[in-house]
Amino acid sequence: MKQVAYYKGCLASLSAKELDTSTRALAPKVGYELVELESVTCCGAGDIHEAEPDYYLHLNARILAYAEATGCDTLMTVCNVCTLNLRQANHQLTIDEDLRERVNDNLEQVGVPRYNGTVDVKHFLWLIAGESFGALQAAAHKGLRGLKIAPFYGCQILRPSKLMGFEDPDKPSSLERIIEACGGEAIDYPAKIKCCGFPIIQAREDTALAELIQPIEQAAEAGADAMVTPCPLCHLSLDAWQSKLKKQTGRDFAMPILHLSQLVGVAAGLTDSELKFKRHVVSVDPVVEKLSV
Repeated sequence: MKQVAYYKGCLASLSAKELDTSTRALAPKVGYELVELESVTCCGAGDIHEAEPDYYLHLNARILAYAEATGCDTLMTVCNVCTLNLRQANHQLTIDEDLRERVNDNLEQVGVPRYNGTVDVKHFLWLIAGESFGALQAAAHKGLRGLKIAPFYGCQILRPSKLMGFEDPDKPSSLERIIEACGGEAIDYPAKIKCCGFPIIQAREDTALAELIQPIEQAAEAGADAMVTPCPLCHLSLDAWQSKLKKQTGRDFAMPILHLSQLVGVAAGLTDSELKFKRHVVSVDPVVEKLSV
């Protein structure tokens, strides 16, 4: 069992609590003991990064410092946006010693441990598709019984590729390998690596929905029983905003959207109380019913 610092971010703490409960339940089954960070805040998403880049840097350095203080060498995330923000900040702090010293001096004044740059930020997707893939295969004993699952990566887990570095941003395969290891059938479709539209929904809703409809429509046309995403912001868009698509287009896709930890959790036999499918907007009942036949 490997200890990793666990940064769940704000969505898994609030509107997507099902992501947190399923991650906590699944982690030990694939070889991880989660050390939760208690005194941390939101990573700032893209908003603070754009508006106040120095504040963003301090905010993320604080998270990295508390992760390092646990003694773990890995900070595990469950959100694409958190992963990108933390890896960007970590890169800046690692390559620029003067910058790291200035940030550390400021953090130290408010009681935060100094950050020495020894932590690597990794998404849960990268861990179970990489070093723990064998444990994943062993844990997925119940399987998905041939369910057709459409992977949706989103944009910020893949790009910029030099910073994220796990796989080819144009031809990723980690979600497909996980789906197949769990006994499902991975559905291929072009829009799986596109943006879900979340960043612009407030400013340009029509444009955001035009982005959103592409993966859902393509997945449905390819015969998918459900979609899976490693990002709670993508999950929010794909799950909750299908009602917006229905209002705009008159089409009710009724496409179930699973968090990555829920998908693997189903194959690993997690309980209803750990999966918390009732928290979803689009019902997951059709998927559960297919598995029970």
